[in-house]
Amino acid sequence: MRGTAAGEHAGCVTWYGAAGYTPQSQSGAMPGRLNGSGRVPDELSLVLAQAAVGATEAVGGYAGGVYLRSRTQGLLRLAVLAGLPGRLFRPWWRMHVNRPFPVAEAYRSGQAVLLGDAEEAMRRFPQLMAGLPYPFGSLYAPVVGGDEKFGVLVVLRPATPGHPVDHSDRRRMQTAARRLGTALAELGADGGLVEWDGEPTPVQLPTASAPPVRICYFDWDLDSGAVTADDELCAILGTDPAGFAGTIDSLAEHLAPEDAYGLWAVAAQAARSGGPVSRRMWLRGPDGRLHLLELSGRRTQPPGDGPGSRLTGYLVDLGTGPAVAEATDRLPRGILSLDRLGRITHINRNAETLLGHARSELAGRVLWEVLPWFGHPAYEDHYRAALFGYDPVHFMARRGPKEWLTVSLYPGHDGLTATLTPAEEPAYASGSIVRPGPGFGSPTDRASSLYRPVALAIALTEAVTARQVSAVVTEELLPAFGGRQLAIYLLNERHLYLAWETGFPKGFLDRFDGVALDARLPGVETLTSGRPIFFESMERLAAAYPGIPIDADVGARAFLPLIASGRPVGSCILGFDHPRGFSPEERTVLTALAGLIAQALQRAQRYDSEAALARGLQDALLPHRLPVLQFVDTVGRYLPGTQGMEVGGDWYDVVETGCGELALVIGDVQGHGVSAAATMGQLRSAVRAFALSGHDPQEVMSGTNRLLIDLDPGQFASCCYIVLDRESGSTQAVRAGHPQPLLRHPDGRTEVLDIPGGVVLGVDVEASYPVTEMWLEPGAVLALYTDGLVEQPGIDIDLGIERLRSALAEVGSDPLADAADRLILEARQATDRPDDIALLLAARWADVPRQAP
Repeated sequence: MRGTAAGEHAGCVTWYGAAGYTPQSQSGAMPGRLNGSGRVPDELSLVLAQAAVGATEAVGGYAGGVYLRSRTQGLLRLAVLAGLPGRLFRPWWRMHVNRPFPVAEAYRSGQAVLLGDAEEAMRRFPQLMAGLPYPFGSLYAPVVGGDEKFGVLVVLRPATPGHPVDHSDRRRMQTAARRLGTALAELGADGGLVEWDGEPTPVQLPTASAPPVRICYFDWDLDSGAVTADDELCAILGTDPAGFAGTIDSLAEHLAPEDAYGLWAVAAQAARSGGPVSRRMWLRGPDGRLHLLELSGRRTQPPGDGPGSRLTGYLVDLGTGPAVAEATDRLPRGILSLDRLGRITHINRNAETLLGHARSELAGRVLWEVLPWFGHPAYEDHYRAALFGYDPVHFMARRGPKEWLTVSLYPGHDGLTATLTPAEEPAYASGSIVRPGPGFGSPTDRASSLYRPVALAIALTEAVTARQVSAVVTEELLPAFGGRQLAIYLLNERHLYLAWETGFPKGFLDRFDGVALDARLPGVETLTSGRPIFFESMERLAAAYPGIPIDADVGARAFLPLIASGRPVGSCILGFDHPRGFSPEERTVLTALAGLIAQALQRAQRYDSEAALARGLQDALLPHRLPVLQFVDTVGRYLPGTQGMEVGGDWYDVVETGCGELALVIGDVQGHGVSAAATMGQLRSAVRAFALSGHDPQEVMSGTNRLLIDLDPGQFASCCYIVLDRESGSTQAVRAGHPQPLLRHPDGRTEVLDIPGGVVLGVDVEASYPVTEMWLEPGAVLALYTDGLVEQPGIDIDLGIERLRSALAEVGSDPLADAADRLILEARQATDRPDDIALLLAARWADVPRQAP
């Protein structure tokens, strides 16, 4: 194990510097036990906690964490959060790798993202600042071990306006991420599960340590005044034990006169009563620092029958803690001290009175857990603002029906100090605070809930398909309002068709799919009337629409019209698990957001129509079937990218050139979209024309290069062209900036061919393209592919080529079509595919060919 268990502390991982730490989950269970939906090894939690704390300290941060990959494809989860309470940051526990956030970009690109201040973050990642509009800096480093991407290391720290993150901090972050990646790779190699599907483990950062409490033993002869002191008492007095005078006077001279008299009073009391005595007094040490000492002892009789008595006991050096506590008890307001995880570390008497709880009930507990009314969502943004910044935060909080408090939060590196003062009920208080249950509230006291809708608005501008729009609404709108169900219906020829649903019982909404606009249903009437319809309970919904099928006995519903530029688009249904009210502010915001959703869907519908046309164009340009020939089988596969118009410039072709020869072609036009597809079509036609005209491979490539330059589309292309004699296996290959083909020999040995090539097409009219001759023996398989199959952001392309080579070596005697499907299986399952993929396999046989699909 890395680190040593040092003690449990309030259900978190408490860090004690390099000595170690002890992990516990929020429930008090070790995070290595059942955590969320998966079983996570103890070692994983420890390694992640160590990395988060180490990186945070290394770059001067006040919080840090680690996002780790999960079992869900493309989803990162916050595994460790150091220095911040997890509850307040629940909206950021999950992060899809395709989202416009710095965590996702660092993971996708494999490059660190360093944001010095809020201005830079707003410019590059407006959605991040929409949810966390505070002046802070943040650093994100991808965690990679070998050729595996595990996640992202994150540190939050004070902003440095006008000053970018310096190179030393960049180096420290990357070093910490690299070490973490190595450790996680070792865990994986040992059989550990390096993924996270549960809630984040909280970690307490190191705090400035207080002077240790010291306990000193003494023995005082009450008759002679002789004192025997141990080494600790001598250390407090600043003297060597051998040089200690050994008298009560030598001790009293360090006390104030009034405390010296008190010392003698204690002695007299002990002599009279014979019982235990105690007294607090101040002693000035040799450095001038005052020590608050607590003397505790009792009179003892020496052995034998001799006269006299002694006072033996202990002096406890309490430092300044009790003085601070006494001082706060005298102040006319309530005072709480919280650490950065929200745990109460100090509470004065006035706070006990105002909160109605004793110190013993509150100390060591998380504020919003022991006082649930303090954890109202309306106040969460105030806590976040204080934890992210160094300016005081003030707000009104409602404790009871008529009890209000003015709360001030004063942040520091190690936590917050809160002051509480009784207040009159404000002239305005939103329904979200006055009435029980969740609600939206006003911009003043529920600003945090506004950030999600702002993030929704920003995200909608980036969603291009109807499915992407629906996914964004699910991820951003539902969490903002506490919803659990979402359904989106789109209008088509005066009927509403279900386009997206989440959270409803399976099959429940099928009965409403395709309903006409004359149906008496709230989802229809909200569109035909153009006004939103809100039901605070399912009983009210059933009363307004008798006989309507209901999916739950309790809950609330909001029906929103989707209207863009005065034209109906569809309707949106939000479902809630519990009855709830909708404040005027909330109704206004939801109605406005419905308009944004409608515009995004309308734009997406146009995009989908254009994309369908583009895909039709590309399908027309690619070969519909490959020739079935003697001695040679060929199979082609094409996958469009999932970004942009989902069409691009990759192509493959198989051309019978005559005289028993076959031309294998694969190419890649730079970029995506209709323009790339159009250029691809021209190049494919050119290569085919040159090949059918009997030109040798070098002439085919040179002629295509000149044609592309003459067309001047502002694009370049790579290409690989191989001519194969089907009977003899004689092969001539030429390459223009394209990845090297792979060759699988009949015995299974697979290699990356070394074919010298020229520059990409469309750059140099005088470029030359050398021809390489080789022989393809019976049973061999040739693989041509485009870089989308082997290239991933942040990973060397050679690693991707090596993975493809290994996969081709493992296909064995599989039919060629099955082999092609296996080679692109991982890419086909990826939801975020930035580039197109083309694959062409050719196998030479010594007998009659197998039927190619």
